[in-house]
Amino acid sequence: MSISGISHLTFVVRDLARTARLLVEGLGATEVYDSGDRPHALSREKFFVLGGVWIAVMEGEPPAERSYRHVAFSVNADDLLGYRVRLEALGVEIRPSRPRIAGEGDSLYFYDFDDHLFELHTGTLDARLSAYREGAEPTR
Repeated sequence: MSISGISHLTFVVRDLARTARLLVEGLGATEVYDSGDRPHALSREKFFVLGGVWIAVMEGEPPAERSYRHVAFSVNADDLLGYRVRLEALGVEIRPSRPRIAGEGDSLYFYDFDDHLFELHTGTLDARLSAYREGAEPTR
């Protein structure tokens, strides 16, 4: 018996259409389901696939406050600036990155319209652990 991976991620949002636009236009997700006026769960919902991950977005009351709790998606370093431009055009809030160490990779943090924090990250777990073992110090 073992866990084989993540089944899906669910986010509760106020406006399904606005979040769909963020996921599709901002991040390149594919919308695969819309419950419309016939919800099968707790409320209206839409499903997306992004980087092979099933994302469920349900209509409701999102988190009451912001935190560092987030989901990070792996992206190519050459694409990070393009994502920033697309996300800024959609009006999401870009958050300053935290201090980084050499070899850790770069990140773009942003809040969606319902205070969920997302990260687009260019590094890998192996690279980060290697940098930590080498005693690298934050560079910015």
